[in-house]
Amino acid sequence: MISYKQFLAEAAVPRETIDRFLDESEPTWAQFDPEVGYTLGRFLPHDGLHDSWTISTSLDNGQRTPWLYADQLCRLNTYGDSFTQCHQVSDGETWQEYLAAHLGEPVRNFGMGGFGVNQAYRRMRRVETSDLGAEYVILYIWGDDHCSSVMRSRHAATHRVWDDQNGRLFHGNFWANIEIDLTTGQFTERPNLCPTPDALLQMCDPDFMVESLHDDLMVMLYAMEQFDVEGDMPLLNQLAHHLSEAPIDTSDPQTTLEGVTRLKLAYGFAASRYLVDQAQQFLDGLGKQLLVCLLCPTATNQVLNGQPRYDQAFADHLREADFRVFDMNEIHGEDFGDFNLSVDDYRRRYWIGHYSPAGNHFFAYHLKNTVVYWLEPKPRTYRGDTMAISDFSGYLPDTAMLREVASG
Repeated sequence: MISYKQFLAEAAVPRETIDRFLDESEPTWAQFDPEVGYTLGRFLPHDGLHDSWTISTSLDNGQRTPWLYADQLCRLNTYGDSFTQCHQVSDGETWQEYLAAHLGEPVRNFGMGGFGVNQAYRRMRRVETSDLGAEYVILYIWGDDHCSSVMRSRHAATHRVWDDQNGRLFHGNFWANIEIDLTTGQFTERPNLCPTPDALLQMCDPDFMVESLHDDLMVMLYAMEQFDVEGDMPLLNQLAHHLSEAPIDTSDPQTTLEGVTRLKLAYGFAASRYLVDQAQQFLDGLGKQLLVCLLCPTATNQVLNGQPRYDQAFADHLREADFRVFDMNEIHGEDFGDFNLSVDDYRRRYWIGHYSPAGNHFFAYHLKNTVVYWLEPKPRTYRGDTMAISDFSGYLPDTAMLREVASG
């Protein structure tokens, strides 16, 4: 077992990693952002289907590059983490592009790997008050998004298991987050501690990492659970008190680990309940509508194996609070019943870590009924039984441009 201070000091980042991350002439998976830490860059990750390289590009604002009907009016923006971004597939294989193809209108993708619910919500606030705002908004919540929301730097928690590829895949740097104030017991918003490229260089300093994160209780809980790190029990038990949780029992290693996991999840789910309420109020104030999408690999596996879901209380909260919800975990449970497969064989139909192209297609076509019912007026492809006279100019490519490309 090592101290939390030592764990944080080891999270200091080599200078060449930060330099490459910030070098705009270099192809990198992520690009620096002063509020949410980073957004999608332009890169060819070697992580796709059948050992392929995937074409992952973005516009200058970090939005994943749209292709279908991109010049037409957009009514639907999507926010979330890597399952929203659609990591491990190329640009045209995202669930947003599959959905756009079916609906005949664009669906924008503002997802980014590693984001928590807070970072997705922060990005939503920025985009939805800009010219890119849309009437309909999807907030996609996956797995450890709950916990990432309250970390000041996700890199600090994951540095032992993530290969930054010398900066080409670096992310998880400091970002704006929320935390429970141990004095008041209330959630509070915290700014990014490294909001400029110059400030980001502080992550190279072990002393800065220790000083900035010594009381980041979510990073501490993650380190204790995953890497046998010694935590600050008095601080954690103050947190447990504010969350109406029992203090961590340290009588033996197993009960300590169970208490750490219980507190970590309680903190994460409390943050997500707070944030979805904030997102709903924010969008209500703009006259916009929200759909919350749920997918979690742990919950999906529990559903497939006939076990209780660890996130059931959060899913129940959304419905009881009258949120509009699409729960993909339940869809997979229903679909699994149609096959005579093991859980592992079933998962290989759709997952390669993240969704494969087939998984994104599967997701899009199960989401479509919810979206079609939601949108008013209906998408062009769902407007009644009689074909209407249509102007196809908005659906056809620029033929002059195509002739120019063909002629070389």
